[in-house]
Amino acid sequence: MTTISTCPPSSGNDEVAARLAALRARISSAGGDPERVRVLAVTKGFGPEAVAAARAAGLTDIGENYAAELEAKAPGPPGTQWHFLGAVQRNKVRALAPLVEVWQGVARFAEGERIARFAPGARVLIQVDYTGLPGRNGCAAEGVPTLAAALVGLDLRLEGLMTVAPPEPSAAAAAFGSLGRLADELGLPERSMGMTADLEAAVAAGSTMVRVGRALFGERPAVQNQ
Repeated sequence: MTTISTCPPSSGNDEVAARLAALRARISSAGGDPERVRVLAVTKGFGPEAVAAARAAGLTDIGENYAAELEAKAPGPPGTQWHFLGAVQRNKVRALAPLVEVWQGVARFAEGERIARFAPGARVLIQVDYTGLPGRNGCAAEGVPTLAAALVGLDLRLEGLMTVAPPEPSAAAAAFGSLGRLADELGLPERSMGMTADLEAAVAAGSTMVRVGRALFGERPAVQNQ
């Protein structure tokens, strides 16, 4: 069972709208077009109030990392597009299939097969791991072309790549640059990269979507019983 915190009072509609304006200014300062670099609001750990505040600010793309949280908050206001972020347990795909618009985090063919079975035609992104650390979700960069070719053979719409960069600034910049080049080589338009702490480097490297939680909603409350 997952306990979901409510959105803190400081993250009401007006505050989220102001933070979104500041976020778009950061995107612009990094050389990106705020009209073309989409902001994905990550509401992990926050309650439905965060979804409502993001939608009131004009954001349609909402991201969740945990199946239980997404199911608890969906469908949300009309027009909400839910993104599932990271690894998904295959036994959760069936329940999530009617709710998820984009699956960001496919790293294995078996995941793609499961998604194609219960959500034929689904939009997916391959998650690329540039850390090499045990337990991190993602396909190694050298394995991405093979995985991409396999996913294209399924009833899926492979739209691009995503990554969670290493924490070191130089390593993050290198990872973002590598992902952009890999997406170019594969002819994939979507590059989901960059979060609150490193979005400038991601935007400079050609990100088309940044995944942001703290910059919109403040510090994330502790999630218990996850």
